[in-house]
Amino acid sequence: MSKFVNILTSSRYTVIRRTFTSTPVAHMKQWRISKGLSANRNAEGVLTDSPDYTFLDGRPTPLLVKQKKRMLKQQNYANQIVTLCSELDFAKQRHQDAVRAKEQERQDIIRNRLKPKGNAMFKK
Repeated sequence: MSKFVNILTSSRYTVIRRTFTSTPVAHMKQWRISKGLSANRNAEGVLTDSPDYTFLDGRPTPLLVKQKKRMLKQQNYANQIVTLCSELDFAKQRHQDAVRAKEQERQDIIRNRLKPKGNAMFKK
């Protein structure tokens, strides 16, 4: 106990520094991406996507909780993509219809203009 007190009360303190670098982790992520792999090694693969066991009689194994969650997430993404694509198609069609209607209105105005009568009509 006295040494502890002496250390705290002395004018010289020992500073212990420990450094931590995350450079290898950052390089590993870049390496995986450069090789065409996913950035997270646990995101996909044989251990993640395949079941833990198989039945010997050939019955399908039930989905794991994370597999089911991932499948539902992908289905949700697919539904959103289909919805947004149909909205884009609708917007494009509506814009084309508006352009055609404007052009048709312009043509109707030109066609319904007053026509020359009398001698001016025969001068053409």
